[in-house]
Amino acid sequence: MADSTELNRLFWHSRRGMLELDVLLVPFVREVYATLDAEDQERYRKLLECEDQDMFGWFMQRNEPQDPDLLRMVRMILDRVQPK
Repeated sequence: MADSTELNRLFWHSRRGMLELDVLLVPFVREVYATLDAEDQERYRKLLECEDQDMFGWFMQRNEPQDPDLLRMVRMILDRVQPK
């Protein structure tokens, strides 16, 4: 499980300075991250290492990440805001 120090660090790393990303990532890390299993937590941390422009394209559904771990995380975050 994520401790408060890790959650705080992830919160700040989730703030990208691009509103379109912030409105997706900040609530996700606040409300969901702690409930994820260890593999999905690692996938989220991996996502945060990506370039903002890449993430913007993925979340605006202009393209998809080639990495299946990143694709899973992008879809998980989008599913929270766009339930099917």
